[in-house]
Amino acid sequence: MKKIFIVIMIGIIIFISSCKLGPDFERPEYYGPTSFRFDSITTDTIVNLRWWELFNDPVLDTLIKKALENNKDIMVAAARVEASKANLGFTKADQWPSFQFNVGAGSGNSMGTVQFSSVTNNFYAYPTMNWEIGFWGKYRRLNESARADLLTSEYGLRTVQISLITAVASTYFLLLDNIQKLEISKRTLEARDSSMQIIQARFDYGIVAEIDLNQSQIQRAISAAAIPNFERQIAFNQSTISILLGYYPVDVPIGKDLFEQTEPMDVPNGLPSQLLLRRPDVMQAEASYAAQNARIGAAQAMRWPSLNLSGLLGVASTSLSTLTAAGLGWSATGVIMGPLFQFGKNKRRVEIERANTEAVLRQYENTALQAFKEVEDVLISIQTLNQEIIAQEQRSIAAMNAEYLSNERYDKGQTSYLEVLESQRQSFDAQLAFSQTKANLLNAHVALYKALGGGWLSPEEEEAYNEAQQADSLNRKR
Repeated sequence: MKKIFIVIMIGIIIFISSCKLGPDFERPEYYGPTSFRFDSITTDTIVNLRWWELFNDPVLDTLIKKALENNKDIMVAAARVEASKANLGFTKADQWPSFQFNVGAGSGNSMGTVQFSSVTNNFYAYPTMNWEIGFWGKYRRLNESARADLLTSEYGLRTVQISLITAVASTYFLLLDNIQKLEISKRTLEARDSSMQIIQARFDYGIVAEIDLNQSQIQRAISAAAIPNFERQIAFNQSTISILLGYYPVDVPIGKDLFEQTEPMDVPNGLPSQLLLRRPDVMQAEASYAAQNARIGAAQAMRWPSLNLSGLLGVASTSLSTLTAAGLGWSATGVIMGPLFQFGKNKRRVEIERANTEAVLRQYENTALQAFKEVEDVLISIQTLNQEIIAQEQRSIAAMNAEYLSNERYDKGQTSYLEVLESQRQSFDAQLAFSQTKANLLNAHVALYKALGGGWLSPEEEEAYNEAQQADSLNRKR
């Protein structure tokens, strides 16, 4: 009968321990649009895992590689992943027994308020065991939460990686843009300086009015002032890239000029529903939701009784020499503990976790909405910038030609210097705008890959990418 009772109790303990209170995590369903508004491809496409290589600039590739190796934010995020791994192991240990040992010695003639007639020596050594049985799935829910927290940190690392890659690429193109603008400013200054010297000579001979000389001096000063401005911007860009690479500010090498940069031919748009599985920040928000959802079950389990087992096995003696000869002593205790009256504290704990879970779910939904907005914005940006850059190129060519013709007409006395001034202004502005639009278009492609979640590599994706590259190489050889 006693054995049957023990078996039944063990079965009840196992059954109760296998139960888990609280809701199981369910991935939020996707109810959004089936295509992007400005997407020309309505089927899913693969985001190039190393999309920055499509620009075909070895210097950019090297900068990104160094940044991924040395960037301090990457190191911080990687350390957080390691901390989350350790926390998972730390949390798992709570569901198993804990063992300690006690070894001690004492001497005295009293115990508490009782005094003895002689001094007594005490020596003891024993191990102890304590185990709180995880009734109602308390520790299983905590482990579930810790695993989700680990995923959160891993996706957080990937989010930092893709943000870093994007920051390096976009700042690099801004650097090329400012270098291009600096060259335009230097050429313009050289041309205006020559023009001013000619007008100065004409003024000295009384051929032209002083206002023509003053206007030429103004135009020269405008182009001269642009040079230190762009030099300053270049220094800022180099400092930014240096910090992203984990260095103190240094000169940054450049590869191709701005207008030699290769634009990706195909825009890897894809299906909106796949965006939720691509973007690491969306996956990070989902993992945070899963972690918080598991805490509801842990909070509910704290409203119910728990079983605590403890035991010790050891020896004790009044003499150190007889300690090993003393007989073994042992004890075992089982205690069921549970809340009785806490004025709704445990109930409120569950309500707090439910409210926190609702908040995290809304954060996830907002992250997903922002992801869709970023894709839509960058798609229309690329579409319109492709149209804009054609117009800016035409404007630049026409403005430079008009500047040349105005100078010729002025030299022949066929027009006033006001026409020359206006042509110079339009030419300078058009060249700068053309450079700016080119940089904007390149950075729009960068922003698209970031918005689509491209550029972060899991081991499986790395292997698949390498296999695809090898297969493509073989096909080209054939």
